[in-house]
Amino acid sequence: MSQLMLLMHLSSFLVAHHLLVSGDTIIFKRIKGNGTVDSSGPTESPPSTPVIRNVTVVSSGPAVSSPPSPVIRKVVSAGPTESPPSTPVIRNVTVVSGPTESPPPQEPSPSPPPQVKKPPSPSPPEITPPSPSPPGIPEPGPSPKIRSKAPIIAGVIGGVLLVISLVVILILREKMRGQSGQAEQDVEGDHIKQVPGMPVSFSYQELYNATDNFKERLGRGGFGSVYKGKLADGTQIAVKRLERLGQGVSAFLAEAEAIGGLHHFNLVRLIGFCAERSSRLLVFEYLSNGSLDNWVFMNVQRSFLDWKTRKKIIVDIAKGLAYLHEDCRQTIIHLDVKPQNILLDSNFHAKISDFGLSKLIDRDMSQVQISMRGTPGYLAPEWRQPLGRITVKVDIYSFGIVLLEIVCARRNVDESQPESAFHLLTMLQKKADQDRVIDIVENLDAYKQSEREEITRMIKVAAWCLQDDPERRPLMSTVLKVLEGVMEVDSNLVYRFSHALISSPAGNHHISSAPPQASVLSNPR
Repeated sequence: MSQLMLLMHLSSFLVAHHLLVSGDTIIFKRIKGNGTVDSSGPTESPPSTPVIRNVTVVSSGPAVSSPPSPVIRKVVSAGPTESPPSTPVIRNVTVVSGPTESPPPQEPSPSPPPQVKKPPSPSPPEITPPSPSPPGIPEPGPSPKIRSKAPIIAGVIGGVLLVISLVVILILREKMRGQSGQAEQDVEGDHIKQVPGMPVSFSYQELYNATDNFKERLGRGGFGSVYKGKLADGTQIAVKRLERLGQGVSAFLAEAEAIGGLHHFNLVRLIGFCAERSSRLLVFEYLSNGSLDNWVFMNVQRSFLDWKTRKKIIVDIAKGLAYLHEDCRQTIIHLDVKPQNILLDSNFHAKISDFGLSKLIDRDMSQVQISMRGTPGYLAPEWRQPLGRITVKVDIYSFGIVLLEIVCARRNVDESQPESAFHLLTMLQKKADQDRVIDIVENLDAYKQSEREEITRMIKVAAWCLQDDPERRPLMSTVLKVLEGVMEVDSNLVYRFSHALISSPAGNHHISSAPPQASVLSNPR
């Protein structure tokens, strides 16, 4: 506002200065309190359109040069105008234009002229800020309709923001979980890599290429399939692709590390593993002759294994189990010894595979309480006991069944046989009563007399391992000594065998109330 007033004053000064220079006469009039104008001297023409407040300019002859006047305040002039004195600010001045010629000099009037009433010129409008409403008067607000919808709109916006926030939180959480899982996997994998002799961590792409997109399947079981493959350096491998996993990365790597640390000639070697995202793969050495069950039984598609080869296979199995039971840092119970889990290399050396159901127990523990596991027909009688304690003797019992199958070249349960020969243990019990245990062997005429004596001793070793009382069964190191001819078989054997568990075990046969957990290292069955 002050800037506007200053601009108006400056305009008034410039107009007055221009008129003085051009020769016009300025008559200053005093505006009385009642709105009349007191002037001195004759008036010429009516005033022109007011430019600034109450200014009158009258032509009065040639202008007398005068120095520029700063600003003129309310001044009354009498007679002809001379050089006006310098005045501060011009207020209430009327400007009247007149002829440009020089008028004749005028006589001073003896009496004052009549008063002329001049209405005050309107002042320019001033801009004033809006004054606040006085207290007590309500300001205009939103309409009732808008006010009623405001909570609904706020609720919708809040709900949308809440949903977006939850989605963002879930995405970030999954991302962090994936990163932490990958970091855990990398840390565990790096730990295994740093231990000498530990299995190698393969990428999924490496195994995908090695198996040619998992093209040649060697076998399939309840936990996955095994595929043949070849690494970049030409090494042949068997890749087990696990399905229906029940363990996380840490548990999987822990088992891989435990099994990968086992080194024995009669154990299938675990070369490496893969644990990328949801993929769980195990890489084993490839054994060209496959599993024992393809060779030990009478099969028209394969040549019959001679006694020397079968005896070597029996000794190899005994060595492998003796290592697991007695030579490892922790005692390892295999829990599923059977021909399908015994593989043969190109020279028919036997190697034990499938440690998926294995149980590791500390050296200061001789037994453990676990749920029933294994394969019907190879299960020890103590699995049936409600509070049975499981020891390495369950593997001894299973080994006795496998030993009989290898010696007799037939399965322990063969439905193709007549009822009297349906079950191998039943036949052994009958022949033992007749002191003719060797008669259970198929194609006995093909063996030499020296081989028949070895076969008889092998059958007695099997009967020793099949004793119902676990305490009467020998340790695997003792069995190995007997097989090598260092020790003799116990002469006080009981040929009364429990073979009730020849079918799939019922649910009430579980040793503990906890359901059995399938290990990710389980081989196909």
